[in-house]
Amino acid sequence: MLETTRIHLLPDLLISQIAAGEVVDRPASVLKELLENALDAGSSTIQVQLEEGGVKLIRVIDDGDGIARDELALALVRHATSKIRSLDDLERVGTLGFRGEALASVAAVARLTIASRQQAGSTAGQHAWRLSAEAGATPEPAALPFGTVVEMRDLYYNTPARRKFLKSDSTEFAHCAEAVKRIALAHPEVGFTLTHNGRVSLHLPRSDVRTRAGAILGEDFLAESQRLDAAAGPLRVLGFCALPAYSRARGDAQYVYVNGRFVRDRLLSHALREAYQDLLHGSRYPAYCLFLEVDPATVDVNVHPQKTEVRFRDAHSVHQFVFHAVQRLLSSPLATPPAPTAQMPAADESSSRWPDHPASATQAERPTFTGQTAYQGSLGVGEPASNSTYLAFAQAAQVPDSLPPAAEAEAAPLGYALAQLHGIYILAENHQGLVVVDMHAAHERILYEKLKHALDEQGLATQALLIPAVFNAEAIDVATAEEHAAALRQLGFDLAPVGPRQLAVRGVPVLLQAADPAALARSLLSELREHGVTQLLTAARNEFLSSMACQGAVRARRLLSLAEMNALLRQMEETERSGHCNHGRPTWTQLSMTDLDRHFLRGR
Repeated sequence: MLETTRIHLLPDLLISQIAAGEVVDRPASVLKELLENALDAGSSTIQVQLEEGGVKLIRVIDDGDGIARDELALALVRHATSKIRSLDDLERVGTLGFRGEALASVAAVARLTIASRQQAGSTAGQHAWRLSAEAGATPEPAALPFGTVVEMRDLYYNTPARRKFLKSDSTEFAHCAEAVKRIALAHPEVGFTLTHNGRVSLHLPRSDVRTRAGAILGEDFLAESQRLDAAAGPLRVLGFCALPAYSRARGDAQYVYVNGRFVRDRLLSHALREAYQDLLHGSRYPAYCLFLEVDPATVDVNVHPQKTEVRFRDAHSVHQFVFHAVQRLLSSPLATPPAPTAQMPAADESSSRWPDHPASATQAERPTFTGQTAYQGSLGVGEPASNSTYLAFAQAAQVPDSLPPAAEAEAAPLGYALAQLHGIYILAENHQGLVVVDMHAAHERILYEKLKHALDEQGLATQALLIPAVFNAEAIDVATAEEHAAALRQLGFDLAPVGPRQLAVRGVPVLLQAADPAALARSLLSELREHGVTQLLTAARNEFLSSMACQGAVRARRLLSLAEMNALLRQMEETERSGHCNHGRPTWTQLSMTDLDRHFLRGR
């Protein structure tokens, strides 16, 4: 017979050790809490010293406000904090640390000491004091200019079972370094220095957001990113979104902050993934560094012990705002600068840290294409050029001596075609230098965007074929074509059985008339069998249209005239997301005159 257990109170030390399990799971989590306290103290420089991955030693030195002698002991007590006084304060948290558990939790599983001195000028600031977290310890005089030094030694010395779960020193240090980087990204006005086993690993002087992002994420990230600054009502999002060409095999370059706090929020992750959906291959991850500013009263940061998750009062509005802001930034055609989502708020502390950037040029400074008529039909490959606008453009483009004047050429981001290379690339000249375009990838994106737009408007228009294309098909394909004739017409296809195992393609979408009709029909029927009509017109729609665009795009080795090449360039400039094909590959690249001069050693 089992002995009946009685309800009893846990010892204070065990309570603290249980609480520490929620806050302290490795050295990096200790470091994060100490850094947040240092920032809340108004520090302008923070030094972090680690030994053995932070397991043996974590020392955080700041030049913040400091702690009074009489409050040192109170700082080590659970639920003691200077940042929360009422429920209203808790509902509008504006600081990083506020639970009042960090120091007490760390002291329960490691040897902790605090030395602090308040800013000079006050009576309390005349001396520095040091206090150990050991039982019965009292403050002792210490030598310190001002600020606070928190020192943690021998993590889990009194709970060896938990120490066994720690990884190697190098792994634990990597997590600590990442914790410093996450916090440093959101606070460029603060200088950070990180040393490990006596060697400086990271030094970040005070700077602005762009400089700090370049120092942590790399200048290549900035070079392949577009700057975002959008606002709508009380919501604002700032930061950098990397172009799809900078996509990663892992999601290790994704930084999202809510009111300066690094978070891993499913809602925001989903919004960003959806914004990149039409630009990336499914196995690739986008890179971004974004700062979301919201009213603190509309977000709950107290839903996770480590404060890495948040809950929004109006989650749908936040999701849609972030999704549309990023999607608009990434999808803006070259000929049309991205428009702000709303009137930008007046400059404040956060916006003043953002220096001028080429991507923030005003509308008046950016090239526009007002007054230019871009050819909007198909490329005309394999069909007569019957459009009058196209003919007029072709006549001008095919005469070398009548290229556009310098002023007009400078207004065209992709310039004007010079030649075709191996039937794959278009070489064009713009005011910066040489533009190289992958013609198949570019045309694929143009067709894809047109197919989506046409299907959203009224369905895909059908082009009747003069001679139907007949092909052999399985009996299930013939039955599918008969059963879903109406849906096929909505997609721009006219298929009819001409035998038990034969189908005739009598019409194809106008936008795909240059493609192989039989190949398009086979692909369509395959998609129908796999997804069904409902899925094909909803969830799998974009995947299907992308496949159609790939088949309809001009193929490699196809020789184009100068007029056709220029028509493609103009369409690219007017098409959303034209910088990348449907699979995430870049469609064009720029070689500046400086790049070319450097390669050929001109001026040396």
